[in-house]
Amino acid sequence: MSAQRHDDDWQLRAACRGPHSAAFYPPTSLERRDEKSAREARAKEICRTCTVKEPCLEYALKIRENHGIWGGLSEAERRNLVASRA
Repeated sequence: MSAQRHDDDWQLRAACRGPHSAAFYPPTSLERRDEKSAREARAKEICRTCTVKEPCLEYALKIRENHGIWGGLSEAERRNLVASRA
């Protein structure tokens, strides 16, 4: 197994896998602010119990993911984290 493949093994154990994964990304249609807040809250609740939350967040930061909930943080929260680390 290559190092890159081994580093991504956390994805197989992620709590967001499965039918509820849609909560982690915005829909293709317009989403009202209250709908977005509710969707993100559902996703973050799933993240709260995830055993691979930390590598997920670090991966999103590393690749500069601009969409979705990763490691329990939204796009804006990740941008703020990056800014605070600088």
